[in-house]
Amino acid sequence: MAPKVLISDKLSDAAVQIFKDRGIDVDFQPDLGKDKDKLAEVIGNYDGLAIRSATKVTEKILENATNLKVIGRAGIGTDNIDKDAASKKGVIVMNTPFGNMITTAEHAIAMMFAVARQIPEASASTHAGKWEKSKFMGVELTGKTLGVIGAGNIGGIVCDRARGLKMKVIAYDPFLGEEKAKKMGVEKVELDELLKRADFITLHVPYTDQTANILSRENLEKTKKGVRIINCARGGLVDEEALADLLKSGHVAGAAFDVFKTEPATENPLFNLPNVVCTPHLGAATTEAQENVALQVAEQMSDYLLTGAVTNALNMPSVTAEEAKVMGPWVKLAGHLGAFIGQLTDEPIKAINILYDGSVAKMNLEALNCGVVAGIMKRANPDVNMVSAPVVAREKGIQISTTNQDKSGVFDGYIKVTVVTEQRERSIAGTVFSDGKPRFIQIKGINIDAEVGAHMLYTTNEDVPGIIGTLGQTMGANNVNIANFTLGRAEAKGEAIALLYVDEAVPAPVIDKLCKTGLFRQVKPLEFDVA
Repeated sequence: MAPKVLISDKLSDAAVQIFKDRGIDVDFQPDLGKDKDKLAEVIGNYDGLAIRSATKVTEKILENATNLKVIGRAGIGTDNIDKDAASKKGVIVMNTPFGNMITTAEHAIAMMFAVARQIPEASASTHAGKWEKSKFMGVELTGKTLGVIGAGNIGGIVCDRARGLKMKVIAYDPFLGEEKAKKMGVEKVELDELLKRADFITLHVPYTDQTANILSRENLEKTKKGVRIINCARGGLVDEEALADLLKSGHVAGAAFDVFKTEPATENPLFNLPNVVCTPHLGAATTEAQENVALQVAEQMSDYLLTGAVTNALNMPSVTAEEAKVMGPWVKLAGHLGAFIGQLTDEPIKAINILYDGSVAKMNLEALNCGVVAGIMKRANPDVNMVSAPVVAREKGIQISTTNQDKSGVFDGYIKVTVVTEQRERSIAGTVFSDGKPRFIQIKGINIDAEVGAHMLYTTNEDVPGIIGTLGQTMGANNVNIANFTLGRAEAKGEAIALLYVDEAVPAPVIDKLCKTGLFRQVKPLEFDVA
């Protein structure tokens, strides 16, 4: 059955057609996002949800999203999506961070020009039949210092355009390295220095706990007298009341805002102040940008639903279509290794250590980590998946560590998973053979070669005669057919293990019979999703 996608906001006809051309069953209801109750009522019917800013994906809506696998936001901002709730539900959240970068950067530059030359007020005055030429004295941008807070994708474009205007550009961004800053032709500075030196300040950071109110009253008071401030990024980055006070006092010469703390903004402390330019969140509002992000989100969602490729996800490592093809068997193996160890571990887990050796060490390890953790967590929470598992692990305080190394054994590559509890450490390793099938190759340090089946039986015992016979006779006597039988031991007379691949789940009475023989230290039925 074809995946089904709901589009609950206005997307272009071309985007709708992309879904159809890719074989996706698409339901285009562009006004549904405004009706949260109706959306909550129908969302359970869909595998994907494509939105813009009008649809609010709340925890309540996600509770009803029983089949939802991916939410695609046509645009950068995902403030309208409860990403924590989506992650816990196992739903991937994607955005399109590159489709409107140029448009938003150009709007910031336009706003800078507008506030530098008081263009909106001058235009309104002239339309009113006045000729107040001497009233609107502006300033040049050439030679001025532009302080850019956030030099990422959009901020980087603003830096480039500003340098073209012969401005001196300084940037505050904790993630900007000195070498990258040098290549960009900007000077990297701390925030206090930027506030002190900048003639214009423009913000290009997301709204997070770290960036909220980054231009607080205290920081605004540190700015250079006569500064002009532009915000085309996110509302809530600037203390709007404090800015209004500093505009009235003359400390700040002007401001240009496209975004506001509360939107739609029908009233705001900045409204109706002289030399304040306001626009209604138009940063991405160009024909080109709207089309670009719509097409991108349709392609990204289709890729994920059809091939497993993950692009521009906020709560899942990106995996290209090519990676998904190559990594598919390894992701399955990662899940099987996690499932094996998760089914054997009853006590609380403190840490999960994952070793990647050889060819697999060069793959997308973040995605493989998610597969391992999901496999481990499924025993306690069957609904967990690669998206939600890391969230669940983090909430439980489980430490996850990764090691990768060059080929060190007979296998071209393998994964080894070790789980640490208060009582013990337990490990298992596996590889993928050339036929694409995963194999268990080591359990508790004992080498084996076991095919993975949907139903398996794991036993541990002292290496003594009679084990094979007891297992075979007991299974046969109870009509349990053995498809594959693997044995291993650490040393003669030492600890030994057996792993049976059987055609059906081993009934509890059979497990009891084996336990009562006194030959086995542990008898554990295991289940694996091999579909």
